[in-house]
Amino acid sequence: MLHLPEQPIVYVVDDDPALCRSLRFLLESVGWTVQLFSSAAEFLPVASVLSRPCCLLLDIRMPGMSGLELQQVLHARGFAVPVLFMTGHADVSMAVQALKSGAFDFIEKPFNDQKVLDSVAAAMRHCTDTLDEAQRRDVAQLALTHLSPREREVAQLVALGRPNKLIASALNISEKTVHIHRQHIMEKAGISSAAELARLMLRANPDALD
Repeated sequence: MLHLPEQPIVYVVDDDPALCRSLRFLLESVGWTVQLFSSAAEFLPVASVLSRPCCLLLDIRMPGMSGLELQQVLHARGFAVPVLFMTGHADVSMAVQALKSGAFDFIEKPFNDQKVLDSVAAAMRHCTDTLDEAQRRDVAQLALTHLSPREREVAQLVALGRPNKLIASALNISEKTVHIHRQHIMEKAGISSAAELARLMLRANPDALD
């Protein structure tokens, strides 16, 4: 079973203290953990490795670094947190552009409380799914690291459904050797069929069988 290492958290970045307090009260009332930041610069030290389910409620306009600029910096760092932009009516066109740049959603001010809660819940589900998939990929990659270079060659062809005879011919080895390699591959990867091997390889690398 996969286990995420830390509890979910909602990051709020806005230079309006009253709005931040209001959002904290709303989100904590339904059980979310909330952390407030008054500027993009204050939040940046937190943005390192995505290790827990989280989302970012981010004001699109702020003094210093804007929300859009922070989004770009996070993207460049590979910090793939779902971003929910908070916008005034005049900023909707900017928010749409932010969506095109990878933002998860935007919420117009003044807020509808249920819209905020629904958007945060959806962003958390998305982030959790992303972390789960990343962990599955890491597990698959680890399983395949135990294969020797020759076993990797054989595994590629086995996963593609090639019979032992064709694998032997392609690699200029005997069918018996192919059979031995297949056994070792299955044992090392903890699997029992070519179909499972194909799934494992695709989980480790979606382009593995191209």
